[in-house]
Amino acid sequence: MLEVKGEKEMGTPAWEWKWNINTVAILVTFIGGFVAWGYTLSAIQIGLSNNEQKIMDLSARVSVNELALRRVDSHELRITNMEKTNDTTFSSVRALEKTLGDLASDVKVTKEILQRLEAAQRRP
Repeated sequence: MLEVKGEKEMGTPAWEWKWNINTVAILVTFIGGFVAWGYTLSAIQIGLSNNEQKIMDLSARVSVNELALRRVDSHELRITNMEKTNDTTFSSVRALEKTLGDLASDVKVTKEILQRLEAAQRRP
């Protein structure tokens, strides 16, 4: 190259490593955001696993309650049938008592008739 008198040769600029406060703030914000995002994701996963366990527990409790409800329904049906049977039996007993009362009065009438007939036969 040609050198001109009084001029220096141009070299590469000396690059200095300088940190700008805005660059540091942005980098810290990004790093903090990623860390917070990681903690949030972890908390969500833990919450999901806890909720899944609670749902399984509730499902088991519902199954047990359904079994108990089936037993109650079965008992209710049996009790209803027993009440109907008792009502029928009660009606039958009442009818039987009436029939026995009628028979007792018929027996009394028959006895009186027989006594009159015997009394009439004894007279000459």
